[in-house]
Amino acid sequence: MKFQRTAIFTSLLLSAGAVSHAHAHNHAAAHPLPTSQQQFFDQIKAYCGQAFAGKLVKSNDSDKDMLSKTMVMHVRECSDTELKVPFHVGDDHSRTWVITKTEQGLRLKHDHRHQDGTSDKVTMYGGDTSAPGTANKQAFPVDQHSKTMFAANKMQASTGNTWFVEIIPGKVYRYGLKREGREFEVEFDLTKPVATPPTPWGHQ
Repeated sequence: MKFQRTAIFTSLLLSAGAVSHAHAHNHAAAHPLPTSQQQFFDQIKAYCGQAFAGKLVKSNDSDKDMLSKTMVMHVRECSDTELKVPFHVGDDHSRTWVITKTEQGLRLKHDHRHQDGTSDKVTMYGGDTSAPGTANKQAFPVDQHSKTMFAANKMQASTGNTWFVEIIPGKVYRYGLKREGREFEVEFDLTKPVATPPTPWGHQ
C-alpha cells in the first residue's frame, strides 16, 4: 500500500513537471512582439493568398535585365509566426522572402532555389530587426551568418546590406536593400490584385 502511494505521488510530481515544462515552452513560443512589429506582420498577413504586380523604382546597372520583365509578389503561405512571399521575375521563380517572428523581433530571409528545387549556394541570407520600427516599415541589417556566407562566395560588398520591407495597406508594398554604392527598390500596387503566379521553385 505504501509502495502504491509512493508511486502515485511520484507520478503526480512527474506530471506537474511536464506541465511546467510545456508551459515554459509555450511561453517562449508565444513571446510577444513590439506592437509596431505585430501590426506590421498582421498587415502583410491580411493579404494572404493574393498577388500583386510590381516595378523597379531604384536600381543600378546590375538590375537592367529586370527592367523588361514582369514582377509579381504573392503572399502565399501564412501562419501566426511566419510569412512566405515569393517574388517572381518573368519566368524566374527562384526567390521567396520569408518573414519570421523571433524572441527578439522579426527576421527576413531570402530563400533562393534552382529550377529543380535544390537550394542555391547563396540562400537563406538576411537579418533581424534591431529596432521596433513602425507598423508600416521594418529594417533588417545583415546578420553574421549572412556576412560569412557572402564573404565565402566573394560577395564582400553584400556584407554591408540592410534590407527593408514597407507596407501601406490599400496602396503599396515595397521591398529594397541599401548599402554603400548600391540601392535597390521594387514596389507593388496593392490596389489591383493579379492572377496567382506559378508555384515557386522548390515549394509545394
